[in-house]
Amino acid sequence: MTILGSAACPLRAAVIGSGPSGFYAAEALLQSGLKLTVDIIERLPTPYGLVRFGVAPDHPKLKEVVQVFARIACHEACSLIGNTGVGRDVSMRSLGQLYHVVVVAAGASRDRCLGIPGEHLPGVHSATDFVGWYNGHPDCAHLQFDLSQETAVVIGQGNVALDVCRILAKSVDELRHTDIASHALDALASSRVREIHLIGRRGPAQAKFSPKELRELGHLEHCSAAVDERDLILSNECLVELKDPHADAAARNLQLLREFAQVGQVKTKQCRIRFLLTPLEIHGDTRVRRIVFGRNELCGPAFDRQARCTDQRVELDAGLVFRSVGYRSEPFDMLPFDKARGLIPHVDGRVACDGITDARVYVTGWIKRGPTGIIGTNRADSVASVQTLLSDLPFMTPVAKPGGSALREYLSSRGQRPTDWSDWERIDMVERERGVATGRAREKLVRLDDMLAAAGSRS
Repeated sequence: MTILGSAACPLRAAVIGSGPSGFYAAEALLQSGLKLTVDIIERLPTPYGLVRFGVAPDHPKLKEVVQVFARIACHEACSLIGNTGVGRDVSMRSLGQLYHVVVVAAGASRDRCLGIPGEHLPGVHSATDFVGWYNGHPDCAHLQFDLSQETAVVIGQGNVALDVCRILAKSVDELRHTDIASHALDALASSRVREIHLIGRRGPAQAKFSPKELRELGHLEHCSAAVDERDLILSNECLVELKDPHADAAARNLQLLREFAQVGQVKTKQCRIRFLLTPLEIHGDTRVRRIVFGRNELCGPAFDRQARCTDQRVELDAGLVFRSVGYRSEPFDMLPFDKARGLIPHVDGRVACDGITDARVYVTGWIKRGPTGIIGTNRADSVASVQTLLSDLPFMTPVAKPGGSALREYLSSRGQRPTDWSDWERIDMVERERGVATGRAREKLVRLDDMLAAAGSRS
């Protein structure tokens, strides 16, 4: 009997998204021992997703994981099909005709809103846009941020919020040799931001940043980190939380915050870390001028402390505001979507599509579980989804499907120019050569036309 995934009927698999979860899903498929091909389909001409466009430019060590991804991509059974948007250039229905299985690893590309009056005033931005801007994401390269303002407020206390603070606080000399986008480096060179407020709804015991990133904030050349000692007085419930064996990061954060509170030196810039404040209103005329916060108190038992807004109000003048309160996924071409949770609903990674596509559809990464964890967290998540996929193979009809060759023909017939791994290698080489001229690791191409020009034409 013919079995799907055998030499007689190779498995054709498509992975949508070339970020960490996409590459780890491809790796798990390639290690299955089956006869198969895996095509990683990416909307942009370049791979790596969050690693290329989300990791801060001054954290090059975190980007070294792309060496692992490159080895996966160079496997003889793996191909990159870039510059191809699902829902834009090809539909899920069409992919279902070309592949046996499709793994959606599309991530969470949008930010969550605050939902308060004045949020859409000029000068109020999402951290997602700012990160994309300084990392050279083609969708964000055209954006502008008024860095002539002296006071910036960053709402949120995760690692992305710390990244935003750090990029605003660093001098150009501290960023010059990173792969930060040139347009961002030029704009930051004339920045007048001198005071940054990093605001959280809950207390220091509940802050989500990691100690390593928090420690960096205390070692900047021209910016001092400051905390009000009164904000570090903890309730008994918070002290119980910090004694938990799994709360090591929170305990180290608290120690760092206490060190910041003792620092007397004030440098050219200052980052004030503040707790127990909920933004209620943003005021301004032609742009943001002021934010009104509600003072919070923590309620509830240990490990479930909730912020409750009191009648007390705190006002801050600010000419620049960044919200960093989480990412969210968007509905994906024709697939079911849970708007309340911002996820594609699934059972163990298996998506019920109700006849939308001929292929079996699976999901992994942030669009599966929400925007949690670090880069490495995606590996176990992708392996789990692929295990579900493999367990389903015996129940699939072993009919031949054409896979990537037919997809490329389809795209070409529509005038689309898909990129492959060799195209990415040429783009990579151009960016590195551009960087050499300025003493940087690379100078990113930020326009799609420039990326495709660097990739070159095909005969």
